[in-house]
Amino acid sequence: MRIPKRRSHVWVTGAAAAAMSAVLFAAPVHAAQVDGNRLLNAEKEPGNWMTYHGTYKSWHYSPLNQINTGNVKNLKEAWSHVASRANRGLQGFPLAIDGVLYYSSPYNQLYALDGATGQVLWTYKQKLNEDLVARQTHGPYNRGIAAGYGNIYMGTLDGKLVAVDAKTGKLNWETKLVDSEKLTVGFTGAPLLVKDKVVIGAQGGEWPYRGPMFGVNAKTGEKVWEFFTVAGNEGTKSDARNTWGGESWRTGGGGGWMAGSYDPQTNTVWWGTGNPAPLYDWAGDKWMTEGPRPGTNLYTSSIIGLDPDSGELKMYFQVLPHDAWDFDPASGELMFIDKGGKTYVVHPSKNGFVYVFDRNMKVVNVYPGVDNINFVESINPRTGELVGRRDLAEGKHKDLCPAIAGGYSWNAGTYSPKTGLLYKVGFEWCMDLEVVRTEPILEPFAQLNIGANFTFNKTTPDGKPARGHIRARDPITGKIKFEIPYRVPPHAGLLTTAGDLLFVPEADGMLVAYDARSGRKLWSHNNGTGHNGGIISYMAKGKQYVAVMTGWGSLVGDGYGDLWGEPWVSMPKDAGVLKVFALP
Repeated sequence: MRIPKRRSHVWVTGAAAAAMSAVLFAAPVHAAQVDGNRLLNAEKEPGNWMTYHGTYKSWHYSPLNQINTGNVKNLKEAWSHVASRANRGLQGFPLAIDGVLYYSSPYNQLYALDGATGQVLWTYKQKLNEDLVARQTHGPYNRGIAAGYGNIYMGTLDGKLVAVDAKTGKLNWETKLVDSEKLTVGFTGAPLLVKDKVVIGAQGGEWPYRGPMFGVNAKTGEKVWEFFTVAGNEGTKSDARNTWGGESWRTGGGGGWMAGSYDPQTNTVWWGTGNPAPLYDWAGDKWMTEGPRPGTNLYTSSIIGLDPDSGELKMYFQVLPHDAWDFDPASGELMFIDKGGKTYVVHPSKNGFVYVFDRNMKVVNVYPGVDNINFVESINPRTGELVGRRDLAEGKHKDLCPAIAGGYSWNAGTYSPKTGLLYKVGFEWCMDLEVVRTEPILEPFAQLNIGANFTFNKTTPDGKPARGHIRARDPITGKIKFEIPYRVPPHAGLLTTAGDLLFVPEADGMLVAYDARSGRKLWSHNNGTGHNGGIISYMAKGKQYVAVMTGWGSLVGDGYGDLWGEPWVSMPKDAGVLKVFALP
């Protein structure tokens, strides 16, 4: 339900309360005059970072080179900004548009800052149902925002899409999309502006609903379309209820909680979807006919291609038919990479494999990105078909690899067109688990439905400690050029730049710059706490800056203390600071 500003005096009163902290501390520099056409040409604006993934190509790469391998040793902290109520740290990517930096923090708070000085231009704090937020397992963080038509867009924990005036910080409109009071989940991931629509996906996964995605009019807030990632839309070509046994499609999970990409040539939004619920299935290898959700469970754990104008499903590839491991591709990392006159879409997936598609979503190659994988024997590199599935029946199981947090996590990797290499944090870890029978709980409100108890192991089956690495490789063939080993893997986004730098925000609080061509360490700075979020580079008043989110704590990060001890045992999980660096 859209709630227009002009029609409700009650709403105006509520909005005033919600935006009571939208204080204008100084005159704004510029509003974010972004539209779909400007985003199509984002590569022509190297000083800006206008979408979650940087551009529609999703490289997480900056064409700026003022800061480079020759002078990065002189990089200093320029300014910082402290977010309030930063439980589980800052996990999003900032946006930088025309000299203004915008970012979000937990409890759906927004900030606009002068990109050169850090001066606060405005803040906005969404009024939330605190009782609901307290029930949510996947919160209170926010992982990103979008900009367009003078607005900053943000999905909220209580199921709304809000548009905040980029110039003043005041609420322009808000649209209720998900009944979070009943379903418990809402939005934590970033929206994506495509032409005149804001595309956003709801949380889902192990939560018993149908994981909808939405297309919303970017100017008015009117909901234009809705697509159910569980079983598609009834009565349309996408209707796939027959891939769910009985009525299980009604509580199937799914969702699309991280921003995807857009291919303007085919007018297709590429998006990753979440796992089905319950997460684990006690039917074991009888999953086609028995268990809580018999069948292949379309369109969960899939890459889907949607028409941004209508929400119609144009194509899909189910990465994991009947996912029983929570290795869904919902990270939304879908990089458009040109090589040899062809365009490929490269997706490092949570299951530890890297998928390479052509523009029509046909599998071109699949290769393992990490070493410890045993949920399948292999994956056919020409078709993507799983070979030798390890389906886990009710009872106890040892050494499932990767562990539930994945061979790759949701944090973005990066691709540099200068080096031609893909950089991504890989995790070498496994776990023991006991699969149990569960029933979906929907009353008085939905509750988490996992279907197993599990424990991460401190070693992998070869006896080596749990660990990680960044591998720099050819994104199409998978050939490795070099590796940066980690005793404790980073859990944050990466950045490459035209200065031949690879920036890595590490888990212990160090921000490190490597030579992107060789992996040689060039510079480091201690930010004082772990990193969970993103990193970008931008230009303000003729100078290049690097901005990184800090703060620790998440469903993944919370386990670091058990695996690796200090400093993660004692690391604060209620702090977050935006740190910005520049040359003197």
